[in-house]
Amino acid sequence: MAAGTFTTQNKVRPGVYVNLESAPKAVGTLGERGIVTMPLSLSWGEPGKVIRIEAGEDTAGKLGYGSTEPQMKLIREALKRAKTLLLYRLNAGTKAAKTNEGLTVTARWGGARGNDITVTVAANVDNNSLFDVTTLVAGKEADKQSAANIGELKANDWVVFSGTGALSASAGIPLTGGADGTVTNQDVADYLNAIEIHDFHTLALPSGDSALKGTVVSFAKRLREDEGKKIQVVVENYPVANYEGVISVKNGVVLDDGTTLTAGECTAWVAGATAGAQVNESLTYTAYDGAVDVATRYTNSQIIAALQAGEFVFTANDNRAVVEQDINTLTGFTPEKGKAFSKNRVVRVLDAINNDFIRIFSSFFIGKVTNNQDGRNLLKNEVVNYLNTLQNINAIQNFDSQTDIAVTAGTESDSVLIEAHVAPVDSIEKIYVKVTVE
Repeated sequence: MAAGTFTTQNKVRPGVYVNLESAPKAVGTLGERGIVTMPLSLSWGEPGKVIRIEAGEDTAGKLGYGSTEPQMKLIREALKRAKTLLLYRLNAGTKAAKTNEGLTVTARWGGARGNDITVTVAANVDNNSLFDVTTLVAGKEADKQSAANIGELKANDWVVFSGTGALSASAGIPLTGGADGTVTNQDVADYLNAIEIHDFHTLALPSGDSALKGTVVSFAKRLREDEGKKIQVVVENYPVANYEGVISVKNGVVLDDGTTLTAGECTAWVAGATAGAQVNESLTYTAYDGAVDVATRYTNSQIIAALQAGEFVFTANDNRAVVEQDINTLTGFTPEKGKAFSKNRVVRVLDAINNDFIRIFSSFFIGKVTNNQDGRNLLKNEVVNYLNTLQNINAIQNFDSQTDIAVTAGTESDSVLIEAHVAPVDSIEKIYVKVTVE
């Protein structure tokens, strides 16, 4: 008996022809948020490469220090609200090393952390032809292996062995000479080239260098305007950007352990919180996690002036540091970009629509759906489903699928024109109360 599947009902042989298909479902789902990126000068880790760090992950293996240690301060701040950090180590540094009796031990990565490494060599208690070689990091065992000679030693996550000949017992071979080195503006340019091919929502630049701030602002504008990749960058004290893709942090905060973070260091938290915020969420009056005060307090008139200048300000409120208003640097409003574009919640909605449409159409429509009325109706239905999803979570309002969306044939046979009207929802930020007393 013949069997198989069918496209049209034109089979010649008797048989059973079965098509198994999934029930139609919307593909226009919201993309996940929560990815932040940041370039840092570090004391350990692979340089010149994007390193993925997940919230809650132990960073010791990748970055040389546990997540609670002081050296991981900005990484902790970024991941207080974000789910993923795409970290880039800017500096290569100098590798710590030491030679002892023909054995050379070299740190795997450059940086000052290499100076915390010590290697011990001791006779194996069970086999007098072997030696136990232990790698210690800050006094804690990180690796232990047994070998008869130097050539049998294998590199581990912390050191590389080299040399020839017999092993000699040693109570300790401390590595020295490790240094972090310096970072150049070219290193940051290399970072931008590397991170551009990755998907992320925000970029933090914890630097006060005006030239670097201008560079990342230009990077954001190019990605947003020319590449269609809607990201935001967070810098400190740069309201001159006057652009919805740039957030300028004005002041810092004081953490509950007494640590004071500068405005530049707070870019890590702001970028992480912005990346982690949903499209229907505003950070206005959100408390900075773990902060008990602001590093610089401002008067009422100074806060008003800062907001009018497009600055992201922290204010003190009941032993907390809170975001005064979730805004970006856009202040030069035009008919095409009114005041709503200065609100980051609104920008998140519009950016989500852009990024999700690119993702949905690229994955499910381009090159796969016929450009006729049926195909365009299918495309329209997916757009409607997506926008209804936004409306159901109060990200947009007043959307009418009958009047606010049109999908028509483009000027060429392979093109389609989509015209959509959306009204992003903002958060309540000002409450005026009028009480009449009789």
